[in-house]
Amino acid sequence: MARNIVARYVWLVDTISRYGRITLKDLNDAWLRSEISEGKPLARRTFFHYRDGVEEMFDINIQCDKSTFEYYIEDSGNESNSRLRSWLVDSVSLSGMLSNAHEISGRIILENVPSAREHLPLIIDALKQNRRIRFSYKSYMRSQPTDGIVLEPYFVKIFKQLWYVIGLNVKEGSIKTYSLDRISNLNLQQDTFTMPEGINPSEFFKDCFGIITNQNSARRIVLRVEPTQAKYFRALPLHHSQQEEIHDQYSIFSYKMRITYDLKEEIMSHGSTIEVLEPQELKMLIQNELVEALKNYQ
Repeated sequence: MARNIVARYVWLVDTISRYGRITLKDLNDAWLRSEISEGKPLARRTFFHYRDGVEEMFDINIQCDKSTFEYYIEDSGNESNSRLRSWLVDSVSLSGMLSNAHEISGRIILENVPSAREHLPLIIDALKQNRRIRFSYKSYMRSQPTDGIVLEPYFVKIFKQLWYVIGLNVKEGSIKTYSLDRISNLNLQQDTFTMPEGINPSEFFKDCFGIITNQNSARRIVLRVEPTQAKYFRALPLHHSQQEEIHDQYSIFSYKMRITYDLKEEIMSHGSTIEVLEPQELKMLIQNELVEALKNYQ
């Protein structure tokens, strides 16, 4: 499909999303104000053609309110699907923007996402077909890679520029997480599997920060955060359960999360701008880590 057609699909979704509801006349006015129109109006037939293309490519339905003749994005009712569609539209939009900025490419700095292009497409195919995958894995905890791992992939997740696949390790009979940048010799198997009932990606990580989970119960976690750092927490919450109490010289952020390695590392990465108030278990965990770290400088 031509790149400019995809760009028009993205423009249509982005514009209707920003307005919430918009008539075809107002949509055409916005179209004419944009460079993508090349000065040509958005014909009704063309709009319907683009609407069908948006549904086919992004699984996004543009509906019409017959009482007001306003168009809007239909709510799928599925939070995971909505996040995926939003991410997909944003990615395509950004890709188109950057592809048109080749003359200033030396002034645009991007972050690398290891193995996303190499392994992610095959794993996506495995998810679609519910087929097992087989691969070798080089754990940081072992000197040699583990060969012949057979996995029933349940879902994938990106965290801090790394993609992970989560699924059932057939040999061990347990759910494991594997980083795509440490996978090699990846193959799609003919064997299929059935997704077990009750396995839901959002529920699986609901009480966790990051990619590591455990069987511990979610705890009430309370952090005292300095004012400047608190602004970053407001802009990018650590967790969906985040709540804030604003004070003159600090903010109190509270969460319902499990205590995990990823959470501990995240808190420590903010240094003295954060203090753990609750629970005592997490506070002692951070204190012990800091004591061990100080030994390197004595």
